Parts: sequence; structure tokens; C-alpha cells
Amino acid sequence: MSKIVFYVNAINGGGAERVMVNLAKYFSENGYDTTLVTSFRDTWEYPLAATVRRLTLEEVEIKQSRIKRNFSRIKKLRDLCKSEKPDILVSFMEEPNFRTILATRGLPVKTLVSVRNDPNKEYAGKIGQFVGKVLLPMADGCVFQTSDAQKWFPERLQKKSRIIYNAVKEEFYQVERTPVRGEIVTCGRLTEQKNHRLLIDAFAEVQKIYPFATLKIYGEGVLREKLQNQIESLNLNEKVFLMGATNDVAKALQTADLFVLSSDYEGMPNALMEAMAAGVPCISTDCPCGGPRELFGEDASDKLVPCNDSAQLAEAICCVFDGAEHNVVEKKHAEAFRPDRVNAMWEKYIMEICLKERCSGCL
Repeated sequence: MSKIVFYVNAINGGGAERVMVNLAKYFSENGYDTTLVTSFRDTWEYPLAATVRRLTLEEVEIKQSRIKRNFSRIKKLRDLCKSEKPDILVSFMEEPNFRTILATRGLPVKTLVSVRNDPNKEYAGKIGQFVGKVLLPMADGCVFQTSDAQKWFPERLQKKSRIIYNAVKEEFYQVERTPVRGEIVTCGRLTEQKNHRLLIDAFAEVQKIYPFATLKIYGEGVLREKLQNQIESLNLNEKVFLMGATNDVAKALQTADLFVLSSDYEGMPNALMEAMAAGVPCISTDCPCGGPRELFGEDASDKLVPCNDSAQLAEAICCVFDGAEHNVVEKKHAEAFRPDRVNAMWEKYIMEICLKERCSGCL
């Protein structure tokens, strides 16, 4: 039996974390010895399949300087690799990625890293540039989500990489929509990156024209208080609702009349993909590194607005409510990220990495 270890900091929220949880479930249910490792546990986490073994480097997150934290976690991850002896270690996100590469040096463990966000943000600064340009190419393979992200990295990493979209659970394709007129839904952590402030500002203008409109924001994060203050200052308490985190996004999309992504930057936005799979009309900022533009394909021009432009976002929302220039083609594009298709791509790529330069062991 092949042994795969997945590693990410935490599974307490975020699209990348949800993708890893779903991947671990797929491999564990298809005959692979699968372990998911996090740096620490949190009070709220995505539910993990019973077939996936769970390990942590720290039971409770240890607060240290970034240098001490990374040295400590690299050592613990290396010790774990020595004891568990996985065939391949798969990691997501910047810090787990470079820890994976350093922790496995000299060990008979293949490494597959994955870039899940805009590299201009995730690998910014001198240290980030070093990690992205020097350390990541040491991996045996890399999964990117967009061609724009792939082009940021050295050619020697590009050559051994793949572009694989996120898989969207079948439940989203089975959503029976009962849209409530004017109900706008978005999902994402309450952080600066997601720019819910922009969406609330745009909604304030939309609401003046369409007083029946409502906005539901699903997610939790450090900006909850600031966003609530913004809602109150605009007298939108009965129109805009911070719904908190949810494990049932499909249910949240059932009544959505429109889904809006207002992020400043993204990798490949899961929330947008799930809304597309459910057949909900969608609008997104044209954020780097090109995920929404790739997802919408030839229909991108009608569904994209510039980042941080509340006036154009409000206008795009009004166009949807007017019924103008907005054909629902999301579900057609969503066929590209059905689970069976995406999981097969991951499995094939992991097989190629594990079999390269050796004919026994993995897979």
C-alpha cells in the first residue's frame, strides 16, 4: 500500500485547507495509506474523513518568532518523516512548502508542493523570493492553479509542474436552487484579502436602486468587528448579515440569486467554483493571479470587474438584477472541476513523481 502524507498549517478555514481535506479523503478511500498532518490543532476545523489518520506537530499552537517557529516545525516534520516513512509528502502554502523541502533533504521521501495563492503576495520580499525561486524548484513536483502563477516561478520548476484546478464536491452540482430575489451571497474569511468592505460599499449603492436586495457573508475572521461597524454606519443592519463560518456552503447557495467574489487576489477561488457548480450567477473581481478569468473562460468580460472598484461592482450587480447581459453559463464551465476528473489528475501526477527514478515503493 502506498503511503501519502499531506501537510498544511491548519484545517480551520480557507479554500486550500478544504481542498487538502477532500484530497486526503479521496486517497484514503481509494486504497492509499493516508495521513494528514497540521502544524497545530484549532477549536474549529473542517471535518476529516474517518479513513484519514490525523497527526499534528503541535497539539496547541506555539507562539514563537517566525525563525524559531519554522526551525522547530522543520525538525518536527523531519522526525515525523523518519518515523512514518511516507512515499511522498504533499504540502500546500508557502511556509509548509519550504518546511517540506528542508525537512526531507537526504530522506527517501518524494516531495510535491502546491502554490495556492498569488505568488506576488505569497512569495513577496527577499525571503519569499528565495523560497519561491530557489527552494521550491528543489521539490520533485509542484501543482499550480493558474498559468499566471506558474509563469512566476523558474523554468526548471515549471517543467516538472502541473496546473490542476480544485475539485468541487458533487453535492454542489446537485444543488436544487430556490433563489430568493435579490439575495447576494459570498463566502470567504473575514480578512483584508477577501475585501468584503468593497462588497458592502457596492451593496449600499445597489440597495438604493433595489431595496429588496440582501447580502449574506459567510465566513469568520479578524475583521468581523470592523465589517459590522461598516454595516451599521451605512444603516444596513437589516440588509447585510455576517453569517459566520459554515460547513454547509451548498445549503447557503440554494437561495442565492447571485454570488459575488470581491477579493484583491486569489489562487483558484473555491467559493466561486462551488457557486458556479451550483449554477448560481456569478460576478468576480478580475484579481491576480487570474483564477476567475480562467474559470469564466470566453464569458469572462461580462462577469469580471476591476479590483477595488465599488462603482463598477455595484453596476455589475445591478445588471444582473436588471436581467441584462448575464447568461447563466457557470454550470457549463464547472464541468472542468468535477471531483472524478480532478482527483484522477492528482493521482496520475503523484504516481509519476513517485515512480520517477525508481520502480518500487510508491504506487
